[in-house]
Amino acid sequence: MSWRTVVISQHAKVSYSGRKIIVQTKDATHQVPIDDIQILLVATTQAVLTASAITELSEAGAKIIFTGKDGNPTCETIADYPGNRSLASIQQQVEWGTGLKETLWTAIIQAKIAMQIQCAQLLGKDIEDLTTEADAMVFADRTNREAVIARKYFQLVFDKDFVRTEYSPINAALNYGYSLLLSAVNREIVCNGYLTQFGIHHHNGVSDFNLGSDLMEPFRPVIDYWVAHQKFNELTPDVKFGLVELLNLELEYNGQITILRNALTKHVQNCLKFMTTPKEEFDVKVVMTHEVPNNALISHV
Repeated sequence: MSWRTVVISQHAKVSYSGRKIIVQTKDATHQVPIDDIQILLVATTQAVLTASAITELSEAGAKIIFTGKDGNPTCETIADYPGNRSLASIQQQVEWGTGLKETLWTAIIQAKIAMQIQCAQLLGKDIEDLTTEADAMVFADRTNREAVIARKYFQLVFDKDFVRTEYSPINAALNYGYSLLLSAVNREIVCNGYLTQFGIHHHNGVSDFNLGSDLMEPFRPVIDYWVAHQKFNELTPDVKFGLVELLNLELEYNGQITILRNALTKHVQNCLKFMTTPKEEFDVKVVMTHEVPNNALISHV
């Protein structure tokens, strides 16, 4: 199983040879086994990737994320024809029933809100108002408690005047972290043979990642919690590296201690399994444990 996030942060040439990705910089040459790479983050516009490197990474199931001049993620690679994708699975996805989608969405949003409340509580905030709103949630969130709680939550965690849609260093960091999270979820969706475009709640006609946007929701507060602990005035490389390293954050998913990247893999598998072989109930529970492994498996290039 791939586990490594490789970050390209300076002028470099990325090529492929003998089941390894070769990264050549002005100072050194690095070789990384291709089967180890889960995400290749190209955090500079001064890097050159060969066609063979892109092709081999795609076939190995690795995600390549490119950033723009401002350092924010701009695009990512998606394999066109994973070996486990079939017409039957795609047809089944398109025909997922409304009841099933609403059941899954209810569990996802409940888990997200529980994580938001936990995040605020760990930061020493008064969570009574959030808890009251959460108690008022109904099936499929038809009263849109998610949006109400989100507005109150962000102002509670960051500042009473904080606006999620305005430009600020905090929002830039949140967007960067969410993009990394979305890419990791998209990778798992594709690896399981499904399309990222057909969601269970999000239905943006111009988005290729509706399903990923749905399934990632319970894990967003992990990004919020980390950003809330930092002090920075701009989205520096150190902040970006910190966000990348969150994929190795230790947490609890459905009663088991794991790291974030592995929890995402299991979560996507659980959600897709429920949609294909449904049962009466579906539960999601994510709990933060405050711990980051000392042996964070990240390569900074």
